[in-house]
Amino acid sequence: MHIVLDETAMAAAGHGNVLASRLIHRAHAETGWYLYAPACALVEADQARPGTAEHLAALPGMTVLHLDLPAVLAVARQNAWAAAHCQYAAQPTPDRPDGAIVATTAPERWIGEPVRVLDLTP
Repeated sequence: MHIVLDETAMAAAGHGNVLASRLIHRAHAETGWYLYAPACALVEADQARPGTAEHLAALPGMTVLHLDLPAVLAVARQNAWAAAHCQYAAQPTPDRPDGAIVATTAPERWIGEPVRVLDLTP
């Protein structure tokens, strides 16, 4: 299971959201569970709640996705960098042929976007 946390899910994890905490635990404890933190979303989450980026990046089950050139080009075409980087990260790749699911506490923002969504709203 490949899951991309958007900035709302990252902030929710910092506020003790039970569903976000379960994802983090599974990524650490269970084989086949992977959590991704796109750098642009990590920056936005940290701006909303200082310390979030450092905390999430230190978690053993978390992979921070940096901006390589294809990601920069995808993000540059959008106004909201965090959402654009999450959407880019969720697309299929050779390592993730089915893509990834975007975990969020704002599922309405993803309506009409080409991503699968996991609603973390309690």
